[in-house]
Amino acid sequence: MKALFQDFSLSAAVAGFIATVISYAGPLVIIFQAAESAHLSRDVLSSWVWAISIGSAVLGIGLSLRYRVPVIIAWSAPGSALLVALLPGISMPEAVGAYLVSSLIIFLVGVSGAFDRIIGKLPAAIAAAMLAGILFSFGTGLFVSLQGKPLLVLAMFATYLIGKRVMPRYAVLMVLLVGCSIAFLAGDLHREALVIGLATPVWITPVFSLSAILNVALPLVMVALTGQFVPGMAVLRASGYTTPAGPIIASSALGTALLAPFGCHGLNLAAITAAICTGREAHENPRKRYVAGVVGGLCYLVLGIFGATLVSLFSAFPKELIAALAGLALFAAIAGALAGAMAVPSDREAALVTFLTTASGMSLFGLSAAFWGLIFGMVTHVLLSARRPAPQATPAQEVAR
Repeated sequence: MKALFQDFSLSAAVAGFIATVISYAGPLVIIFQAAESAHLSRDVLSSWVWAISIGSAVLGIGLSLRYRVPVIIAWSAPGSALLVALLPGISMPEAVGAYLVSSLIIFLVGVSGAFDRIIGKLPAAIAAAMLAGILFSFGTGLFVSLQGKPLLVLAMFATYLIGKRVMPRYAVLMVLLVGCSIAFLAGDLHREALVIGLATPVWITPVFSLSAILNVALPLVMVALTGQFVPGMAVLRASGYTTPAGPIIASSALGTALLAPFGCHGLNLAAITAAICTGREAHENPRKRYVAGVVGGLCYLVLGIFGATLVSLFSAFPKELIAALAGLALFAAIAGALAGAMAVPSDREAALVTFLTTASGMSLFGLSAAFWGLIFGMVTHVLLSARRPAPQATPAQEVAR
């Protein structure tokens, strides 16, 4: 604990706070959509928010302190999107049973060490391209948001440029302060939507059914491993961290299993928000960036307890402010990923295929664009890097020799 206070920095704390804000700004809305489609009660929804928040908090703090690496844990956004369509067809107890099965499978993948072996064979350029593709929509979202709130977004963009010039490590904090101030002065904060309320956990006894396991558990496993853990580890590797994936995967799966009866559908390594905490903006010294993971976990803890307040808070902010904040906070990560993707000339075409596929947002057979970007990129890499057989010498050439 003493080392944590010695390593503490405002820039790392801001990075952890921003990462938490962005985690709630988008993926949480998907959970509300899934709950609405399944006609879940407000109590069950509150418990769901509490479970994923507390799980992300405890795991993020614990793993960051254990490995001295900014480990950001969050709930599965692709998994949440799957549940929008899948939950209406099953009961909540059956869904909880499926959550437990999926967490068991992911736990076995983590403890077996198979994931580390797979990641070790992934070319760095392709991993960087996949990360760039994932982050691409957040970068473009900054400029798309100009259509709705041009004054607000332009002021945030100008603040970012000025901040990068005078105080690079605190540029994002300056953006947040300016954005909130302008929104408040312009009357864009819907203060009437703010309420104070605590989240209450609700126990749901699991029921195991074959249909729920096939239709919910297995897809959750696929999107967690391919859409979350693969890009999440790519973020850590791109920043120079060699932390093994196995313990992170196993710990996340165990946390999911413990909180599944309260509605938690899946905890995993974050990718998009993690990129905010692993770069130089968090701290010049990579060994001190773990503070961002700890602060992010503490923010999760507080926001998870005040679940109802959290929901109202994000409904009060203009969506353009959140979009602009996310895009600007990820500028450095996008630039670094693009540079890494194009760094190796022989892998540029494979990296380009990976980037375009991932950035497209396409989905095929229920698998995410990140997964297909990885597959298409690897196929391109293998085909273009395979050695061509040496041409056979003709009889005339043999005689000439």
